[in-house]
Amino acid sequence: QVQLVESGGGLVQAGGSLRLSCAASGFTLNYYAIAWFRQAPGKEREAVSCFSTSDGMTYYADSVKGRFAISRDNDKHTVYLQMNSLKPEDTAVYYCAAALTWSSSAWSSAPWYDYWGQGTQVTVSS
Repeated sequence: QVQLVESGGGLVQAGGSLRLSCAASGFTLNYYAIAWFRQAPGKEREAVSCFSTSDGMTYYADSVKGRFAISRDNDKHTVYLQMNSLKPEDTAVYYCAAALTWSSSAWSSAPWYDYWGQGTQVTVSS
């Protein structure tokens, strides 16, 4: 029983930065992982980053390592995705997802997640 709401998307020039937020409600401690996915038009949903609430470990897709950072504010029940050095290839709808179980090997698998937000659009211009 977790609800997720993303915000923070928008238009940005290449090289710029955005910070996405994922606000969680319900039993916010019931999820073992929160992840960010993205989906560009005509493409499959792609895992971007994951935060494990069990051990505090973070995971990143190779395409965003060194540029994106996931973090959490427990008091605000919010997970963030700081996106720096944005590229046009980062343009997509970004989704927040939560899993009720933990598996480090499955963090990038969309079907593994139990809850999803509505998505927020990120557009990076060249």
